[in-house]
Amino acid sequence: MSNDTARLMNDLNTVISTIVPDVEINKLSIRLEEVLCNYEISRKSDQKLAMDIPEKIELYISSKKLEGLSSKTLAGYKSELYVFSRFCHKATVLVTTADIRSFLASFNEAMMSTIGQKLSVLKSFFGWMVKEEILLRDPTAKVKLPKKPKRLPKGLSIEELETIRDSCETLRQRALIEVMYSTGCRLSEVSNMSKNDINIQDMNMKVIGKGNKERVVYLSIKAYRQLKKYLNSRNDDSEAMFVTSKKPYCRLGNRAIQREIDAIEKASKIQRKLTPHVMRHTFANLSMDAGIELADLQHLMGHSNPGTTLIYSQVSEERKQQAFKRYHVM
Repeated sequence: MSNDTARLMNDLNTVISTIVPDVEINKLSIRLEEVLCNYEISRKSDQKLAMDIPEKIELYISSKKLEGLSSKTLAGYKSELYVFSRFCHKATVLVTTADIRSFLASFNEAMMSTIGQKLSVLKSFFGWMVKEEILLRDPTAKVKLPKKPKRLPKGLSIEELETIRDSCETLRQRALIEVMYSTGCRLSEVSNMSKNDINIQDMNMKVIGKGNKERVVYLSIKAYRQLKKYLNSRNDDSEAMFVTSKKPYCRLGNRAIQREIDAIEKASKIQRKLTPHVMRHTFANLSMDAGIELADLQHLMGHSNPGTTLIYSQVSEERKQQAFKRYHVM
C-alpha cells in the first residue's frame, strides 16, 4: 500500500470515528484497505490543501453579505479567518477540534475577550459550512467560549457631565455632546446623521443602527437648541449633521468625532477617559435612574438582545445601594 493510500485511510478513519464514535476502527481499516487497493491514489500538495480554506472564506463572506452584515463587520470576519487560514494548512474537511484549540492557544497572551472573539468567528464560519452541507461536522462544536468577566458600564455623573458641557469650546463640540447624551447613539450612528433626519415638530430623528435597522431617537430641549445654534452658524449646503469647519465641508467621520471628544476631555481635565461610548453609557445610566422602562431603553439604544440592556438595571441598583449606604449609617 502506498503512503498516500495509507494517509487517506488514516484521514477517513479520523473523520468517520468523529461522526460515528462507536465504529470499530480495526474492522473499518480492513474493509477500506480491501476497497482502496484497487485504486491508484495520490495526495494533493500541501499548497493545494491550504488553498481550500481561503476559498471557503470567500464563499462565507459572500453569504453573510447577502444577509445584510455591514462592510466593517465583514472585513473583521475576513481578517480573523485569514489569520486562521495561515495557521492551519489543511483542507476544511480535515480541520479538527485539536486544530481549533491549538490555534486559540497560540494567543495565550491575549485577553479572554480577544480569544472569545476569534472563537465566535470560527464558530460562525464552520457552523455555516455544516448548515450549507459543505462539512458533515463542526470542529468548533466542542470548544466552549471563555467566560467574560462582567463589567458594569460606567457613564458620567451629573457633575462630570456639567464639567464636560462647560469645557466645549465650539458650537460643534457642544452640539455633539448634547446629541450624544440626548440620543444615546453609537459613534457610527452620530457620524451618519443628516439634517433631513430631524423631525422638528416631534423633536426626534431617525437613525440607522446595526444591521441597517432604523429607529427613532429623541432630542432634549437643550440638545435641540444647541444643534440649532450649530446648524445656523454654518455656511455650507451639506446635508450632513456634523461637518468639517473648512471647505469642502465634509461629513465628520468616526475618527474626526473621536478627536473632538478627545479635545473636550483634555480641556475638561476630568480624571477619566471620555469616549462616544461613555456618553452612550451616560444616557443609559441616567435614564435608568430617572425611571425609564427597560423595554423603552432597549428600543432607544437599538439593542436587539434585551439582555444587553438589562445590565443597566444592575448599574442603577448598585447606585441606589451606594446612595443608601451614604445617607443611612447602620
